Amino acid sequence: MTEVSTHQAEEDARNEEILIWLNGKIVPKAQALVSVYDSGFMLGDGVWEGIRLYNGKWTFLDEHIDRLFEAAKAIDLDIARTKKEVKKAVTDTQAANGMVTDAHARLMVTRGVKTRPFQNPRLSQQGPTMTIIMEHSRQKLPRPIRLATVPHLRGLPMTQDPKLNSHSKLNCILACIAAEKAGADEALMLDIHGFVNTTNACNFFIVRKGEVWTSTGDYCMNGITRQKVIDLCRANGITVKEKNFSLVETYSADEAFLTGTFGAQTPVGMIDGRTIGTGQLGPMTEKIRALYKQLVGA
Repeated sequence: MTEVSTHQAEEDARNEEILIWLNGKIVPKAQALVSVYDSGFMLGDGVWEGIRLYNGKWTFLDEHIDRLFEAAKAIDLDIARTKKEVKKAVTDTQAANGMVTDAHARLMVTRGVKTRPFQNPRLSQQGPTMTIIMEHSRQKLPRPIRLATVPHLRGLPMTQDPKLNSHSKLNCILACIAAEKAGADEALMLDIHGFVNTTNACNFFIVRKGEVWTSTGDYCMNGITRQKVIDLCRANGITVKEKNFSLVETYSADEAFLTGTFGAQTPVGMIDGRTIGTGQLGPMTEKIRALYKQLVGA
């Protein structure tokens, strides 16, 4: 079977020539280099956001920037720029690359270069490192995603809060590896009580008897696209529930889909070897996709 990823994009030769924003300068890709002493490289000490460009507009840009600053405050990282300056950095990078639509930006901020290669954050004394990677990017999904349930859980708030979009993604990477070794594309992760939660990269929804279900939100990323789907359902007379539900209920769902900044709403065709619904894009997912496209003006 063809390998598929929720972030699978069409090949675009223009991405070899992109310009990258790095600490206030826009430089060619080959010159966008970060020190081996950087806190992000050394310890995964940083936060990030992904943003999509549709028809000249960065979708929900203010909400993404707000979430970036909230995450930075949570880990006591001073971005050293205002929200207005960060937004200008995004639009400056867009202009430098001549991008109009179907682009994806990844904003990353780390605690910066350390004076010595050790953990203590006081060793990061040179200010933050900030970069924006912006690529031409259009999703290419030859078939619905296959998921496999894995033993890895999203963390408790007192260990590593799953709402924190941090550079420390090892737990999710290990979950993804386990899923791939089980013959799937991505991992379905449970919460600490054994209820269905999220995948290693996206938020997760099912459709049962005309109702849309997703997790309580207590143990998953506070996804912006996730919330937009919930809001769209409520505004359009679709019953949506944030609730605990089990794998038993998931396997017998009529449809399942993932939400995320890159793929918006990605259909799920199979979970743990069980076909979900028809195994194809379902009518409710298609309806939500149409409502979402209308919302973002794509």
